[in-house]
Amino acid sequence: MKTIAIIPARGGSKRLPNKNILSLGGVPLIVHSILYAQKNKAIIDEIYVSTDDETIKKIALEYGVQVIDRPEYLSGDLEPTVSALRHVLESLDFEVENVILLQPTNPLREEKLLKDAFEVYQKGNFDSLFTVSRSHHKLGKINDNTFIPFNYEIGQRSQDLDPLYFENGLLYISKAPLILQEIIISETAYPLEVNSNFANVDIDTQDDLDYAEYLWDKFSFKKQHTPNPSQEGS
Repeated sequence: MKTIAIIPARGGSKRLPNKNILSLGGVPLIVHSILYAQKNKAIIDEIYVSTDDETIKKIALEYGVQVIDRPEYLSGDLEPTVSALRHVLESLDFEVENVILLQPTNPLREEKLLKDAFEVYQKGNFDSLFTVSRSHHKLGKINDNTFIPFNYEIGQRSQDLDPLYFENGLLYISKAPLILQEIIISETAYPLEVNSNFANVDIDTQDDLDYAEYLWDKFSFKKQHTPNPSQEGS
């Protein structure tokens, strides 16, 4: 059975129009996830882009990956990502064991992240894994114009907070049967902690894209990626 990577990239975006094809480091945003998957062919057997957009489809094909045309009813603003993943699986004529989700809006990933994550996933015999990062913020709610602390007491030092974590979106691995049940993260999913500046990148606004560009330049991602379309199929 195969391990496949799915990169879901619909065309519509309200806050940052056409974000999946905007330039980051000289190539369209979606290309970063494609290149990352291609550099992990020891793990990934097939790479698929799920899209409803002809421009995204053209780019994906130029970079040598396969495209699953996403129907309009699965391309709305409120449609969950897992619906696109399930559609890909249902479109294939072979059995899939593992699905690796690479979101194009989280384009900066450390080179060894997938290798290390997949090793943890396999050794622990987990049905799913996702990446998380620790939050060092003092969080609270506002009720009736009153701030109510959630994870601390007023006056408590930040370094003394009980650790809380957020789902950073860098990487997801799931067993295919879970995806068919429309589940990406199971109740027993392994939370892999990743604490880096890259974990704070989730592109939804121009400011997010500008920050990603800053990190791209600062950490010399040019050394890890090539802007030229792959000549190899996936």
